[in-house]
Amino acid sequence: MLSYDEMTPPERELWDAFPEGRRIDLRTGVPDADAPAAGDRWGPDRTVRAAVVATLLLGANEDRSGTVAALRLTGARITGRLDLSGAEICHTFLLQGCRLDEAVQLHGATTRTIEISDSWVPGINAELARIEGDLDLRRSTLEGGSLKLVNARIAGNLVISDARISGPEEWAVRAGGLVLDGGVFGQRLTTQGGLRLPGAQLLSGLFLQGARLGNTAGVALAAGSMAASTVDCSQGFTAQGGVLLRRARIEGLLTFEGAHLNGDGVALDCVSMHVGDFDYRTAAPLSGLVDLRSAQATWCQDSEQSWPKKVLLEGFTYGSIRFGDAPSAAGDDAPPARDDVARRLAWVRRNPGYVPQPYEQLAGWYRQIGHDNDARRVLLAKQRHRRLTLSPPARVWGHLLDVTVGYGYRPWLAGVWLLALTLLGTLAFSTHSPSPVKRDEGSPFQPLIYTLDLLIPLGGLGQRTGWYWPNSSLQWLAYLLIAFGWMLTTAIIAGITRTLQKN
Repeated sequence: MLSYDEMTPPERELWDAFPEGRRIDLRTGVPDADAPAAGDRWGPDRTVRAAVVATLLLGANEDRSGTVAALRLTGARITGRLDLSGAEICHTFLLQGCRLDEAVQLHGATTRTIEISDSWVPGINAELARIEGDLDLRRSTLEGGSLKLVNARIAGNLVISDARISGPEEWAVRAGGLVLDGGVFGQRLTTQGGLRLPGAQLLSGLFLQGARLGNTAGVALAAGSMAASTVDCSQGFTAQGGVLLRRARIEGLLTFEGAHLNGDGVALDCVSMHVGDFDYRTAAPLSGLVDLRSAQATWCQDSEQSWPKKVLLEGFTYGSIRFGDAPSAAGDDAPPARDDVARRLAWVRRNPGYVPQPYEQLAGWYRQIGHDNDARRVLLAKQRHRRLTLSPPARVWGHLLDVTVGYGYRPWLAGVWLLALTLLGTLAFSTHSPSPVKRDEGSPFQPLIYTLDLLIPLGGLGQRTGWYWPNSSLQWLAYLLIAFGWMLTTAIIAGITRTLQKN
C-alpha cells in the first residue's frame, strides 16, 4: 500500500490533482530537454512511479464532490511496469510528452478514453481490452515492442497519426479481430513491421494517407476478411511489403491514389474482395503482381501506367470502369476514347495465359453502356487469344473464321469476300466461251450467274451443270470457286451460330 509520506514531490502533486482532473505539467520549456526520447536522463523532479499511476486509476483518492477525477500528466518519466491487466478503470487517462520505461499492460482491461500522445513507450498490450472512448497515440513512438489490440473493442477511434511503431517482431501492430465503432486514423504513420488487421471491423474505416509501412520480409498490411466503410491508402502511402485485402468487404471507397506499393511477389492481393469504389491510380507501377481474382467492384478507376506486367483478372467483375488519367467530361456513360478498347485489351492481356472471363466482363460493360461495336472488338480479341491455345488444324480453321467473318463478330466480311470472288469469276469467265455439256440444251451462258452458281453450294441456278471449260485453267478456277463457296458458307454458318449461342 502506497503511503502519501513516501511519495516524491511530483507524485504528491499528481495525487492531489487527480480528484479534480487537473493537468500536471513537469516540462522545463526547453524543447531538446523535454523530448521523450531523452527521457531516460530525466531526474527525480520529473519521475513518477507506475505504481502511483495505477493506484490512482484503480480508484484511490477519487472521492471529491462536484468534480470529475482524471489522470492528466505531461512531461514525466514513468518508471516501473504500468500493469492494468483485467482492471476496470472509470477515469480518463492522459499522458502527454511522457517517457515510460516499460510496456503498458492493458490486457483484458475495461477503460475510458486513453491518450498517450507525443510520448515514448516500449510497447502497449491491449488485447481483449474494452475502451469506452478513444485510444489516442498520435505522435508517439513505440519502440522495442508492438501495439497489440487483438480482439479488442474500442467505442471511439484508434488514433495513431504521425506515430512511429517499431519492434523486434514481424508485426508492428497486431489487431486481428479488432472492433471499432469509429475508425483507425493513421495518417503519416511510420512502422518497422507490418500492420495486421485480419477480421477487423472498422465502422468508420481505415485512413492511412501518407503512411509508411515497412515489412520487407513479408506483408506490410494484412487486412484479410476485414469489414470497413472506407480504406484510404493515398497521398504518398508507401508499403514496403505486400498489401493483403483478401476477402475484405469495403462498403465505400478503397483508394491507392498516389500510393507506392513495393511488395515482391504478390504486391496487392484482393482475391474475393468486395468494394464499392476502387481507385487504383498508384504513383508508379508495382514491382510485384496484382491479384484481383473473384474480386467485385461497383466502380473502378485506374491508370494505365499503374498496372504491373502481371495482373490476375479471372473472375474480377465491375459495374463501371474507366482510366482515371483520361476522364471524360460527359461522365461514365460518354463514348470511350477510340483507343480505349485497345488500351483495355492490353490490360486484359496482362493476365497470364488465356482466360475468357476478363474479355467477357469487358465486353459486357461495353454493351451495358451501349457500345456494341467495342464489345464485338473485345470478343474478337478473345477468340484470337484463344486460337493460340489450339492445335494446328484448329488454328487453321480459326484463321479461316477470322478472315472470312471475324468469328461471327464481323459478318460484313462475308459480303466483301462474295463480292470479290464474284467479280473475279465474272471477269475471268467472260474472256472465253465454255462448251455446253449437251448441245442445244439449257439456258445461254451468263458469266455472272455462272459464278454465283459456283459460289452458292445450296440449290442451283442451272449454269454450273450445263457448261464446262476446255481451257484447263478456267476449269480449275471453277473448282476453286466451288471450294471457296463451301468454305465461306460453312464459316458464315459457324459464325452466326457462335453469335446466336453467345446472345
